Amino acid sequence: MLVEPRRRLLLDRIARQGFATLDELVKSLGVSESTVRRDLEALDLAGVVKRTHGGAVYAASESRAMPAFEERTASATLEKRAIGQAAANLIDDGDTVLLDGGTTTLEVARALLGRPVQIVTNSLPIAQLAASSKEADLILIGGYVYPRTGVALGPLAISMMQGIRVRKSILGAGGIVAEGVYNSNLLLVETERQMMACGQDVMIVADHSKFGRLSLAFLCGLDAIAELVVDPGLAESDRTMLDAAGVKVHVAPVAEEINGSSRVNGSRTES
Repeated sequence: MLVEPRRRLLLDRIARQGFATLDELVKSLGVSESTVRRDLEALDLAGVVKRTHGGAVYAASESRAMPAFEERTASATLEKRAIGQAAANLIDDGDTVLLDGGTTTLEVARALLGRPVQIVTNSLPIAQLAASSKEADLILIGGYVYPRTGVALGPLAISMMQGIRVRKSILGAGGIVAEGVYNSNLLLVETERQMMACGQDVMIVADHSKFGRLSLAFLCGLDAIAELVVDPGLAESDRTMLDAAGVKVHVAPVAEEINGSSRVNGSRTES
């Protein structure tokens, strides 16, 4: 099989599942492990998958699941990675955290790799990533798995979480306005409300493009959020809105490549 058709098939399998192991991809494509590894490296460099120990997760699942949002750009990817690292820096070793599904929370999970934490999640891609870490304990929430994102939703997931308590519940957002936080799926919002009830604190991780946007379903008012991690693109008017609601804002420094050198923007954390 030619390289490009093979890589399209490989990407399609990862996209449909949300994640796939190396063994699964080798068997489904009928090629060698070294060939699959090279293909995954190429797709990782293209930004459409994220390689993990023993497999790969789909990097574009959020944009496919939420088509009303802006298409990803390279700078947005840098912002999400910076937000993920900044959020992970706010988590102590030994903490138990609940991670919602999404590409920004996936970056939080990536930044936690190698640290002794307990990760509770309803996201198959995040679970696949966390399972590769010997230091982390993983608790996977089950239920109906939404096929476009690999996230477990609905009554079974909610029931499983009712007996769980965590230090922080960390959620993404489809839109943030003065009225509060919105997301794109009614079933997702019901599940996320139970996630919020599990947490001693609730943290939202979202890049600046989510502000001023409405999505299908209302999740919560801003007063229900303890902390929010965002990139330096946050507008002053949105910052004022968050301050008025009592939300502690952490602005993640984002490294930019400029003429071959690196520059870091926005390294402030304020309450």
